[in-house]
Amino acid sequence: MGSTPPVFIGAEEVEKHLHRASLLLPALEAALANFSAGAAGGVVQPVRTVLPVPRHGGYLGVMPAYSAADDALTTKLVTFYEHLKDSSVPSHQATVLLFDPSNGTLKAVLDGSVITAKRTAAVSAIATKLLMPAFAEVLCILGAGVQAYSHYDIFTELFTFKEVRIWNRTKEKAVKFAGSVSGPVRVCSSAQEAVTGADVIVTVTMATTPILFGDWVKPGAHINAVGASRPDWRELDDELMKNSVLFVDSRDAALTESGDVILSGAEIFAELGEVLKGTKPALPEKTTVFKSLGMAVEDTVAAKFVYDAWSAGN
Repeated sequence: MGSTPPVFIGAEEVEKHLHRASLLLPALEAALANFSAGAAGGVVQPVRTVLPVPRHGGYLGVMPAYSAADDALTTKLVTFYEHLKDSSVPSHQATVLLFDPSNGTLKAVLDGSVITAKRTAAVSAIATKLLMPAFAEVLCILGAGVQAYSHYDIFTELFTFKEVRIWNRTKEKAVKFAGSVSGPVRVCSSAQEAVTGADVIVTVTMATTPILFGDWVKPGAHINAVGASRPDWRELDDELMKNSVLFVDSRDAALTESGDVILSGAEIFAELGEVLKGTKPALPEKTTVFKSLGMAVEDTVAAKFVYDAWSAGN
């Protein structure tokens, strides 16, 4: 008797089960805390392997993880290309493979792009819930790609802002963003205009040099820095990195992969999981930066959530 072939769960089906990224919050909070607990937390996850594709200016990332608490085993394959001539092709594309951890059988192949967008925004929301100032009124998003939309959706669902602002290098994309989301968004003509006076800032750009500068940032603001996932890429300048309290998803990953952390020499105060476990304080009264690189275990819990929901419906 042959084994059952793996199911394929495409982008639309993933989107259906993750229509609100906030559905992932409990599982992601547990996974972040378990990761930061070390061996006792039962998360096995190496720093991602990134293979350059020099001829085409791209990268292939391989991100395996096992979570004992979820008894879930996955690997994500993600490609990212910084300067694509054909803008109809997204800069990031991803696929998640979900295995049966008891025998290694491949159970499902899932579209990873929706999972990546949703889980990244959900983790930024977890950081923001812990680190943002008490009376946050202005949200600023720098960038207008896939992650801008996923962050907007969960941030406006979970938090109440009086104003949302957006800036993008090509203004047309920012205008399109403002016209297609559910609430009012102010399109700003410069990053400085967008950032000035903002309480919560999200950077979701493909920048390789800083686009956010410390002298623009309101004291006590919280920044989710999501772009710049290579050791020589930057979104934030040295002043901001050095004068903020720095939180990361993974110390090892930040010191290997984040240009903002490596090149500024900024000191990491805590992993997000340490704050969730209560072993490190959140310090919302300070200016805080959460440097998000994204972890394989986040994909693991998101893929298992989607697979379980899909299975229940089939």
